[in-house]
Amino acid sequence: MRVTQGFSAIRSMLVCVAAFACLTGVVPAQQPPPPQPAPSQPSQQGQQSDSSSTPAQPSQSSSSSSKGGSHSHANDFLVIGTVFTDKAYALPGARLRVRRTGEKKFRWETYTNSRGEFALRVPQGGEYEIVVIAKGFADQTNPVSAKSGISEDNVVYRMQPVPGGKK
Repeated sequence: MRVTQGFSAIRSMLVCVAAFACLTGVVPAQQPPPPQPAPSQPSQQGQQSDSSSTPAQPSQSSSSSSKGGSHSHANDFLVIGTVFTDKAYALPGARLRVRRTGEKKFRWETYTNSRGEFALRVPQGGEYEIVVIAKGFADQTNPVSAKSGISEDNVVYRMQPVPGGKK
């Protein structure tokens, strides 16, 4: 009898908390869901899967582990910037290619958005060259150092038109 009263008191308290959350918009803190078994492991629930009640969990394995190394992006260096025309207009669609200083091969690439902005992650602790390429403008190459211990750098590029017409 006493156990039943305890459960009913807890249930009443949970109903009150849920009602409070609905009225105020405050949601009580929740425990994270238990880890899901890997797809290769058989589920203990058999064929029943209730994926609608729990959000999709990100994969625990790194996508770069298939290439032979595991790289965590937690300590990456972030290059944030904007590319402008010679008349100070934002330049959307400019191509940015990044390579380590002294190498020929470009390892990272991105494009500016509609406002001429971009963001790119590279491994911390290196020296890099960023090449900005845009149609009708001369290519620009600038160095960026990721050795300072700071986790990001803001850069601005003002492109100059190609003399004698479009590229």
